[in-house]
Amino acid sequence: MSGNKIDEIKATREKWLTQRSKRKDRDINFDTVSGMPVQDIYTPEDIKGFDYLQDLGFPGEYPFTRGVQHNMYRGRLWTMRQFAGFATAEESNQRYKYLLEKGQTGLSVAFDMPTIMGYDSDHPRSLGEVGRVGVAIDSLADMETLFDGIPLDQVSTSMTTNAPASILWCMYIATGEKQGVPSEKLTGTIQNDILKEYIAQKSWIFPPEPSMRLITNIFEYAARHVPKWNTVSISGYHIREAGSTAVQELAFTLADGFAYVEAGIAAGLDVDDFAPRLSFFFNSHIDFFEEIAKYRAARRIWARRMKEKYGAKNPKSWLLRFHTQTAGCSLTAQQPENNIIRTAYEALAAVLGGTQSLHTNSMDEVLALPTEKSVQIALRTQQIIAYETGVANVIDPLAGSYFVEALTNKMEEEAEKYFAEIERRGGVLAAIDQNFFQQEIADAAYQYQRAIDKKQRIQVGVNEFINPDEQMDIEILTIDPAIERKQVEKVQKLRRDRDNIRVQETLEALRKAAEGTENMIPYILECVRAYATEGEIVQTMREVFGEYKEKPTF
Repeated sequence: MSGNKIDEIKATREKWLTQRSKRKDRDINFDTVSGMPVQDIYTPEDIKGFDYLQDLGFPGEYPFTRGVQHNMYRGRLWTMRQFAGFATAEESNQRYKYLLEKGQTGLSVAFDMPTIMGYDSDHPRSLGEVGRVGVAIDSLADMETLFDGIPLDQVSTSMTTNAPASILWCMYIATGEKQGVPSEKLTGTIQNDILKEYIAQKSWIFPPEPSMRLITNIFEYAARHVPKWNTVSISGYHIREAGSTAVQELAFTLADGFAYVEAGIAAGLDVDDFAPRLSFFFNSHIDFFEEIAKYRAARRIWARRMKEKYGAKNPKSWLLRFHTQTAGCSLTAQQPENNIIRTAYEALAAVLGGTQSLHTNSMDEVLALPTEKSVQIALRTQQIIAYETGVANVIDPLAGSYFVEALTNKMEEEAEKYFAEIERRGGVLAAIDQNFFQQEIADAAYQYQRAIDKKQRIQVGVNEFINPDEQMDIEILTIDPAIERKQVEKVQKLRRDRDNIRVQETLEALRKAAEGTENMIPYILECVRAYATEGEIVQTMREVFGEYKEKPTF
C-alpha cells in the first residue's frame, strides 16, 4: 500500500477517533491473556512495511506463515489424537480400541509417573502411583500388550515420555518387530524433549549433557533405521501449563529447538539428516487470536532460522510441524461442563492456526483421568469442527487481517528479544542453570493469578457467574488399588521367568557403551529385546551418568 494511502487512512482514523472518544468502554482489561496490550482497532498503519511474499507468502511455501502444506486441510484433515493411558496395559489397550472405533486417527500414550521417572512398578518410590495418571509400562511385555491387536504399520503413535524416551521408543520398535512390522514402516513421535523438563515440567533423570547425548543418538539411529519417526516433539505445552505467557511459550520452545539443532550439528550430523523429523507441541489457550498468531509466528521464525542460520538446504528442514493440545490449565473444577465450550474454542484456534494434529481435553480432566463419555465428547468436538463448521475449506482464512498480521509480527518481535537474552546468558543450558526460564515463568504465573484474584480477568464460574449451590454430579474415573498389586506381580514374574543371564549381558554391554562414545540406541534395544525392565536400564545409565539436581532459587 502506498505511503499516500497510509496517510489518508491515518487522517481518516483521527476523525474516527474523535467520534470514538465519545463512547465509553467497559471497565475491564482489554489485554490478551498473556498481558499483551491490544488496540481497539487495527488498520494498514499497523502493518506498515508488510511484504506479502516475504512475510506471508503462500501455504506450503517459505516462510510458511500460512501453513506447511500447499493444500492444508483440503487435502488431509489434522490427525485427531486423544491423549490416553491409565492403569495397566490391558485396560489402556481397550481404551485405544474404543477411541479408534469412535473415529480417532492416531494414538497418544500417557504413561504413569513411575514410568516417566524411570522406576519399575515394584520400586519403593512407585508406591501409590502405579497406573494413576497414565499406563504402567515396565518392559517389552507390557508394550506388546498395550498394542495387542493394533497394527503398528497402520497407526501413528505419539508417546509422551522424555527422560526414558530412548527406552520406551526401543520397546515400541521391538513390539513392531514382534508384529512383523519393520522399523522403516513405523510412524509416530516420541516427545523426548528434556530441555523443557529442566525448564518447566521437572521429570528429569540424568544431567543435561548425557541427556542431550541420548537425544542426538536417537537422531542418528532414526535417520538410518526409523526414517518416518518424529524423533523429538519440542514442547511448549508444559511451559504454558506451568504459567508462561504465549510469547514465553513461543520463545522458549523455539530456543529449545535451536539447541537441539546445534547439538545434532555438534555431534557431527548433517542438519538435513535429522531436522525434517523434528516436530513441535504447542498449547492452545483461551485467547483465540493470540494463539493463532503464536502458531503463525512460530512457523515463520523457524523457517528463517533453519535456512539462514543453520544452513539447511532441504525445504523439509524449514517446516515447523506441530501437534496441539487444548489448555489443561484453562479448565475449571467449578461448573466443569463449561470446559466443553472452552475446549471447543481452543481447538478452533489450533485449526485456524494450522496444526497438524490435535488433542482436545475432556471436561473432567481437571478432576481426574477422563471417562469414556467425556473423551467421546472431546473427540466429537474435533469432528464437528472438521466436518460441520466449514473452517477446513479455506487455507489460512484469517491471513490479511490487520489485527492477526500485526499480532503475528508482535509475537515474532517479542520472541526475538528473548532469543537475544538467552544468547547473552550463554545459551539454553546456561540459562537453565541460572534459573532464567524458571523465574520468568513463575513471574508470569503470579501476574495471571493476581489478575484473576482481583477480577481484572474474568473466569466464568470461578470469580464471576458463580453458582453458590453447585453440586458435583459428573462421573469420575477411579483407579482400583488392585491394579497396582497386579502390575507389581506381573513385573516380578517377568524377572523370574526370563533369561536373566542374557539380561545381565545386555545391561553390561549398555554400561560400556554409556562409558564410551558409541551410539547407545542399539544397546538399549538389545536390553529391551532381552526383557530387561525400564528401571534396570535406567539404573544402569544412572550409575554412569548420575542424576540431575536443580539449583534452588529464592
